[in-house]
Amino acid sequence: MAAPPKLLWTTLASLAPRLEGEGSAAAWQAAQDALAEAGETWQDLAAVVAARDVAGLRAIVTAWETGKRLLPEHDRSVLKHAMKAFRKSLKLTRLDEESNIAGGPMSKGRDSSIVGITPPPHYPREIWDELVRQQKLVRQRHGTYELAPERRDDEWS
Repeated sequence: MAAPPKLLWTTLASLAPRLEGEGSAAAWQAAQDALAEAGETWQDLAAVVAARDVAGLRAIVTAWETGKRLLPEHDRSVLKHAMKAFRKSLKLTRLDEESNIAGGPMSKGRDSSIVGITPPPHYPREIWDELVRQQKLVRQRHGTYELAPERRDDEWS
């Protein structure tokens, strides 16, 4: 079974506090491993990690958090696939509910009232949290998510 996908920017953000002081060599190695695993080719990011530039890495992470810099291609791809899996799961859940016979064997059925689902489990929570942060999903109670209001119109696209 393949390891669940991880977002590069959240991995680097979680390593940032450990990049100074004792144990920083292991944290920098973990940052280099994360870059290699993601296959990221941004030269400035690779240079910052290779030079062990804490301030430079924090600046890049902050730019990702604030949206002033595009997320790495790896992260955008993972988020796109997660969103596609969410939409497909939502669509199948709705179709399953609509296919139930309501009222008798000759009935048309009914429209689904499902607006949110528990997201597919093969993506970790950090990915769903990032999609909430980007306002593509809305977090509801009990671990369910729904499409953001402006995304509902094009959900079947």
